Amino acid sequence: MTPSPAPERSAWGRLIAPAFASLVALAVLISLGLWQLERKTWKEGLTAAIESRAFGPPGEVVPERDWPAWRASADEYRRVRLSGVFLHDKEVAVHGLAEERPGRPLQGFYVFTPLRRDDGSVVMVNRGFVPTPLRDPSRRAAAQTGGLVSVTGLVRGPEERGWFVPANDPRRDDWFVRSIAEMAAARGLGRLAPFYVDADATPNPGDWPRGGQTRIQLPNNHLQYALTWFGLAATLIGVFAAFAIRRLRPQRTGSGDELQP
Repeated sequence: MTPSPAPERSAWGRLIAPAFASLVALAVLISLGLWQLERKTWKEGLTAAIESRAFGPPGEVVPERDWPAWRASADEYRRVRLSGVFLHDKEVAVHGLAEERPGRPLQGFYVFTPLRRDDGSVVMVNRGFVPTPLRDPSRRAAAQTGGLVSVTGLVRGPEERGWFVPANDPRRDDWFVRSIAEMAAARGLGRLAPFYVDADATPNPGDWPRGGQTRIQLPNNHLQYALTWFGLAATLIGVFAAFAIRRLRPQRTGSGDELQP
């Protein structure tokens, strides 16, 4: 048997285009994996910041003079205490879900009520969740407290509407997004803070609304995503190696011993 001839240059040439495409795909996959690792680090830092703010002693809300420069990244989830008078006639009920028990969400609304402070400024307070039958304030009259009240909770930034979330319809009083600006316009509120406060679980008279609904734990699956992208990159390398070896391996032309690349 004669030695196998070396692969012809044409065989190597036929690998140029697949190799280039594979290198591009490999670069994309590795970049996605590295990006997920960066997101993991960012999420861990964010979670640590949230926990340090949310479980500390309650402080004051940002002064009104600083509201124009307020940023969620610097203040959100900070535990605060504020006092004032609830403007119950201007409350907003936002569609939402709450877990009645693990794995069993309950349909209802989150009750956003403006709190007018001594200086005349207003902070919107998410007093908590009520089931659908209790949307009407008259069905939870005990919670329509008058006079000076004190609220402890977490500072939250306004929401932006997602792709699959219906737009707010103030004319029909139908609310899906926690947009402080839209609430202010619909209820004629001036000097309203650009943030709101999620009330803690301190019971309200009549037991509704129920506060303490803020979700502190943030999902962090970025390591799994990174390993998935790196795994796909390794698979791509293996597939291309097998493809290249098959292309370059000399093959028999027929029943004889003559080989051709």
